[in-house]
Amino acid sequence: MYLKRLTAINFKSINQLDIEFDNKINCFVGNNGQGKTNMLDAIYFLSMCKSSLSSTDLQVIRHGQDFFVLQGFYSRQGVDESIYCGLKQGEGKIFKRNGKAYERLADHIGFLPVVMVSPADNELVEGSGEERRKYMNGVISQIDHIYLDEVLRYNRLLAQRNSLLKTYSRTAFSYDLIEAIDIQLAEYASVIHSKRKAFVEQLIEILQEYYNKVSGGQEKVSLSYKSHLNDTPAETLFRENIEKDRVLQYTSVGIHRDDLTLLIDGYPIRNEGSQGQQKTYLIALKLAQFDFISKVAGIKPLLLLDDIFDKLDTGRVHRLIDMVANDGFGQIFITDTNKNRLEEVLAKVTSGYRFFRVDNSEFELVESR
Repeated sequence: MYLKRLTAINFKSINQLDIEFDNKINCFVGNNGQGKTNMLDAIYFLSMCKSSLSSTDLQVIRHGQDFFVLQGFYSRQGVDESIYCGLKQGEGKIFKRNGKAYERLADHIGFLPVVMVSPADNELVEGSGEERRKYMNGVISQIDHIYLDEVLRYNRLLAQRNSLLKTYSRTAFSYDLIEAIDIQLAEYASVIHSKRKAFVEQLIEILQEYYNKVSGGQEKVSLSYKSHLNDTPAETLFRENIEKDRVLQYTSVGIHRDDLTLLIDGYPIRNEGSQGQQKTYLIALKLAQFDFISKVAGIKPLLLLDDIFDKLDTGRVHRLIDMVANDGFGQIFITDTNKNRLEEVLAKVTSGYRFFRVDNSEFELVESR
């Protein structure tokens, strides 16, 4: 699968864009704040139906405008596909595939798998458990539509349960109603937990391999999946904690409290890892994610590498360049502020490439092969 052409109007800093890509490697060089990341985010948006950075859709509309439009033209398993997204203030977001609107955006997730590596990934190390749950949900939902539905249904039931816990007084509390919700909640929780556990186990198998390729094999890395359901069935958890939840007025146990611990040499990388080690870990994690999606979905995701060389020593930069320049990946988009590093990538490429200069959200093709 590859993206042949992207058009954009009023997307973040981009006024108007119409750009054609090489089906292998595309490099973009420019100073910070010139629009490189916004272009990658437009590609991400067409795959995931949302921005990788902005919390709301309205935030991606260019300042002073009231709408944005994106359109991508793809080749997917030998078939041409056109994906359109449009949003106007005060109206709903529209996604279309080959001119036909999706009834549910969830049906599009995974059709054009994508993996993005960016400085924002540091939130997986420094951020709350919510960031790491979002990461698991984002990956698994690209290869399992049922999973996404299960998460949405679980969250709706959880909101109902929390509302009841806040509403009922001690004398009016309805155990029967809570129990009815808990039966459904436990069913979804068990399935979600099982799929998250299987995903983490598969990721661990390939995480070390990619970390070694970038780092030179100096440290041992892993993941630990933390969940209340690791030791106790969901229905038992909800039943045993009902009195505690009544006092707290929210649901204190369940898969909405799941977390991941990122480990280096057996310790949390948040506490023990240097900036370079953390950056290397995150790159390895995303490349392992790429491998996971490729094997399960049978299609290579688009790989978006945004400013990935910062905070890496020279050796790691060279090993990473050697890796992404080979034919093990599909279509790759790379941004950097350092022209020399991108030229080094291109010098190692045996397939086609395109090299763009970016200035004030204008994209100029400098070289292609």
